[in-house]
Amino acid sequence: MISKTQLQNTLVKVRRHIHSNPELGNQEFSTTAYLAKIFKDFGIKTYRPSKTGLVAQINGTAKSSGKNKCLGIRADIDALPIQENTKKPYSSKKPGVMHACGHDANSAIALGAALLLNGRKSEFSGQAKFIFQPNEETAGGATGMIDSGVLKNPSVDAIIGIHVNPWLAAGTVGLKPGEMMASVDKFTVEILGRGTHGAYPHKGQDTILIAAQFINLLQSVVSREIDPVEPVVISVGSISGGNMFNVLADRVELCGTVRTLNEAVHKNVRKLIERKLSHVTKAYGAKYTFKYDVLGHPLKNDPVILELCRKSAVKVLGAGKVKVLNKPSMGGEDFSEYLRLVPGCFIFFGSACAEPYPWHSEFFDIDERMLSSASAVVSGIALDYLG
Repeated sequence: MISKTQLQNTLVKVRRHIHSNPELGNQEFSTTAYLAKIFKDFGIKTYRPSKTGLVAQINGTAKSSGKNKCLGIRADIDALPIQENTKKPYSSKKPGVMHACGHDANSAIALGAALLLNGRKSEFSGQAKFIFQPNEETAGGATGMIDSGVLKNPSVDAIIGIHVNPWLAAGTVGLKPGEMMASVDKFTVEILGRGTHGAYPHKGQDTILIAAQFINLLQSVVSREIDPVEPVVISVGSISGGNMFNVLADRVELCGTVRTLNEAVHKNVRKLIERKLSHVTKAYGAKYTFKYDVLGHPLKNDPVILELCRKSAVKVLGAGKVKVLNKPSMGGEDFSEYLRLVPGCFIFFGSACAEPYPWHSEFFDIDERMLSSASAVVSGIALDYLG
């Protein structure tokens, strides 16, 4: 069995290698090959469910009195299009690409848990299936892995997702009962009118004015058409239209995002937005196009699996280092797609540095001392579930 010191040294090396060689979504060929080689060196079989995804499976050897269970453990592996500015010896070697969300650490933690379980196969039955998922940062990563069959052969009975958190103290665990993270939707609106000279606005439709009124109306969806106790965010992030100071634009395009925690609200908000758009364009005699993409559903933890994770983490770390989070996040996480099919829990592992920076910051880094303890928690959860 690998010692704690050996494990920590291995995980730091792995994390720094992945951090120095980041790859964007669906381009993680070297990352996957690197992880696969390490698993092979430790005698652990892997397979590629997709061009850049990886699955490693640890089979327990203990006899089971009933049906063998399978636990999925998911870690993401992709980087972001950000220029790193940490100036560390292990900083990104690729201009404009950086592990600014900690997926390098997530991968190392999952790898470490697999190495620990591999040395304790006689203590559990069933399977621990480690899913290294590409392309979490943009749409399609989780659904692509699911479509490739990672939840089958053997069928996954429960699943956990792991992620470092720069706001929690290093060496701690954060768990959130119920709704933990929001849905992620994208809408694209095109407002179409008749352009005219700015001196004669009555001879056309002012699409910029219409767009401005639509943006204002969006906030009435939040404040007047949805239960105030249900969190909803509607934000417009980009708008473009016109190219001359004295000509009214015949077209304006705007894009935005919607975040919700309640699935029923999530299903309804699209209709409410389009209704506002339809009314305001009709009032001015203009037309519109409306495109709405669901990029991720609300993430809701299963209470039974969450309690298992909590007890396992307390066993490994002590009660003082296991935090129950009070507030959900309006950020998104495509681990929610697995939870629509399999009960599970998303776990935050505290990784705060002396001077923490948020996810997606050019200065993002982690306190690497948390790596081996996080792996111990993940392997402990697997042993408690499968043992």
